[in-house]
Amino acid sequence: DCRHPNERGHAFLAQLLAEEDIEQKPLRFVSERLRSLLRTLEVTDMQEFAPLMLVADFATLLATYQKGFCIIIEPYDERTPTLHDPLFQFCCNDASIAIRPVFERFQSVVITSGTLSPIDMYPKILGFEPRSVHSFSMSFARNVICPLVITRGADQSALTSKFDVRSEAGTVRNYGKLLLDTAAAVPDGMVCFFTSYSYMQEIVREWHSMGILKQVLAHKLIFIETTDVLETTMALENFKRACDCGRGAVFLSIARGKVAEGVDFDRHYGRAVLLLGVPFQYTLSRVLRARLEYLRETCAINEADFLTFDAIRQAAQCAGRVIRGKNDYGLVIFGDKRYNRADKRDKLPQWIRQFMTEGCLNLSTDVAMHLARQFLREMAQPVPANLNVSLSLDELERNPAYVAHERLPPPIAIADHPLQHLEPRDAPPQDVPTFGVAEPTPMDLEPMGGEAMEIAI
Repeated sequence: DCRHPNERGHAFLAQLLAEEDIEQKPLRFVSERLRSLLRTLEVTDMQEFAPLMLVADFATLLATYQKGFCIIIEPYDERTPTLHDPLFQFCCNDASIAIRPVFERFQSVVITSGTLSPIDMYPKILGFEPRSVHSFSMSFARNVICPLVITRGADQSALTSKFDVRSEAGTVRNYGKLLLDTAAAVPDGMVCFFTSYSYMQEIVREWHSMGILKQVLAHKLIFIETTDVLETTMALENFKRACDCGRGAVFLSIARGKVAEGVDFDRHYGRAVLLLGVPFQYTLSRVLRARLEYLRETCAINEADFLTFDAIRQAAQCAGRVIRGKNDYGLVIFGDKRYNRADKRDKLPQWIRQFMTEGCLNLSTDVAMHLARQFLREMAQPVPANLNVSLSLDELERNPAYVAHERLPPPIAIADHPLQHLEPRDAPPQDVPTFGVAEPTPMDLEPMGGEAMEIAI
C-alpha cells in the first residue's frame, strides 16, 4: 500500500529501469507483440500462455496510462487472511478512461439505465458535462411494485446489518423470521440478497442451528449462490424448475454477485426480492481506499457520499431483478432501518420512489407481511380491459421532462402539380401538332453556380 497511489506507477517504472534496465516505451507494445508472435507460431492452445499474456497486458497498461491506475501489493488475500499469499494488483481508479473513447468518437451520447441514481454523481466520475438530465417514472396500468421498508423485527428490535450488530442472535433471528414470513406469504419464486459471501455463510449456518431453514423448506425449496459459476448455474436451473412445477423456491444470493448483475427473475420466478442490509463495500479494502483517495483528490467526491451512492446503486440493481416487463409485479423488501433515512431513500431511482408512500416506510415485520398479502391479492386479479398503460399525448406534454420541438412544415407534395392530374381523356388528340419539352441530353445540362441548371429546349 502507498500514500499516493497515482504515483505508484511512476515509482514502479523507475525502479524497473534502475534494477532491470527496462525502459517504458518498449513495454507499451509487449501485449500486441506477444499476441502477434503466438499467431505467427500458429499456437492453438492459448490457455497455456494465459499467465504470460496477463503479465504482458499488465506491462502495456502500466506503460500506457500515467494517471488513474495504481499498484497495490497485499500480504494476503482478503478471503483467506490466515494464509500468507502475497497479492499483486493493478487497479484502475479512473472510470472515465473506459468511456472517453466513446465521447471522442461520437458527437451525441445518450446514457440511460434504470440504476443511474443519483444522476449528479456520474458526470463527476466519468468526466463530462451533461447537456440534458432527466429522470422518468414508469407508466403502468396499476402499481406493480410494492416497496416495503422494514426497520423493526418480529420482537420490535431494530433491524440492521451494521457490522457491529449484524452477528447478534437477535438480528440473525429477526432476519430469519422475515425470510420465513415472506416465504409463507409469497407464491412461486423469491430472491434474497445478502451484503457479502461471508455474511451469508455465517447467517445461513446460524439459521440451520436455529431450525429456521427447516421451517422455510416447508414452504419453498432453498438454493444458494456460490463462488463457483457452474454450481450457481445448476442452482438457477433447479430454482426455475421448482417454480415451474409449483413447489416454489428461495434463491439466496449476493448483492454484488453474478445473479445480481445479470440474471432476470421475471414472471413467477421473482414475486419478491428481499434485501437483508445495505450492500456497502468492505471499507478496509486497500483497493477501495486507493480509489476513495483518488476520487477525493481528483473529482472532489466525499468518501461517505461515494460509499452511499455505490451501495444504493447496488440495492436498486437487486430490486430491478423482479421487474423485467410490463406484465411483471413483485415485492421489494428493504430489510434495514437505514433505508428509512431520507439521505438513503432519496438516492433510489425514480421508478422505485414513485411507489413509496408513507404507509410503506418504518414498518415492522408483521405489518409489512399484512401489506404484502394485500398487494399480492390485488395483483392476482385480472387487469381491467379499459386501463391503458401508455401515456396519451396530453399527459406526455404535461410531463415537466417533456421537451417540445418545433414542428417542420409539411413537405410539398409533388403529386399536386397540375400536369400530374391529366387523365387520358384530357390528353390532346394525336393529329393535332403539339409543342413539348424535348428530353435533355447530358450535353445540354450546364451547371449554373452549383445550384441551378439550365435546360436547353
